[in-house]
Amino acid sequence: MGIVAKATEIVGGAVALVRRFGSPSHQAVGLTPRIPAARKQGIMTLKLPAAEGWKEGRLPTCAPGLQVNAFASNLDHPRWIEVLPNGDVLVAESKEQPERPRTLMDHAQQATMRRVKAIGPSANRITLWRDADGDGVAERREVFVENQNQPFGMALVGDRFYLGNTDGIRCFDYRPGDTSLRGGGEKLVDFK
Repeated sequence: MGIVAKATEIVGGAVALVRRFGSPSHQAVGLTPRIPAARKQGIMTLKLPAAEGWKEGRLPTCAPGLQVNAFASNLDHPRWIEVLPNGDVLVAESKEQPERPRTLMDHAQQATMRRVKAIGPSANRITLWRDADGDGVAERREVFVENQNQPFGMALVGDRFYLGNTDGIRCFDYRPGDTSLRGGGEKLVDFK
């Protein structure tokens, strides 16, 4: 790690530590949440969770009467989820492709993105997950479409599947129950 990147990480950690001293002592949850008053920030901060999977044998805590389970696992930086009418779940998997940082802010941004494992080689695909028996766990995993450019937004409108990539929007033909898209799709918009 370079000196600038290390310094950026240290400064960012110090700012986060200072902000914790003024953090609310309670969570704003429930039917009548106690929401703390807004306060002015001196230095802009961004609180991002670390990208960690669930520890073996542990599940997230949820509200009384609800239950949590892992529907799918082993995803490569999931960014967006779309549920199709038949219940299939599509997940866009992609990471930012880093450019050479030029400013201190670029270094800070990349350090933050590295910390949450959101920068580097990208899967550039949409994965389909199917829970055929309805038990809340997907049994089937398929590559719905691959070789995209940092895919993110998705929408199914009738028999057309729209996919937003970093460099544009593509449209594909879709038939109910398809587990993959055919062909390269039609480029509707170019963002270059």
